Amino acid sequence: MVIDRIAHASLYTSLGPRVARAFDYLQGTDLGALVPGTYELDGRRLYALVQDYTTKTLDQGKWEAHVRYADLQCVARGVERIGYGPMTQFEQLAYDAEKDYMALSGTGEHLTLEAGSFMLLWPGEGHMPGIAAGTPSAVKKIVIKIEI
Repeated sequence: MVIDRIAHASLYTSLGPRVARAFDYLQGTDLGALVPGTYELDGRRLYALVQDYTTKTLDQGKWEAHVRYADLQCVARGVERIGYGPMTQFEQLAYDAEKDYMALSGTGEHLTLEAGSFMLLWPGEGHMPGIAAGTPSAVKKIVIKIEI
């Protein structure tokens, strides 16, 4: 897991060509102007999910992980907390291969992301996105799915 500001993206472009392209997209796009939806950057190998939602309380959160994709989660507007933990802290419940979604049960740490911040999560890292930092509030987030 990596957490940083999008302004420091150049530090992470050596992690691979798809990771570099994902950061280029985040830095070269007016994220605030994006309409919610799916944007293919390289077919299903690299695509962006633009989301507008209200954060939820911790008890409404769900732990998850992925097998085929890394998640580059960038907050464009608002503030949210994202839970994180290594797979050794979780029980694997069910895996939906078509959605690359593994449900987990367990506990982890929660980190706060503000507008302009990102979290890069590798396959197999447990996370719980979309949690309120205080009271539930509006967030715009871009999640880039990077096939590994």
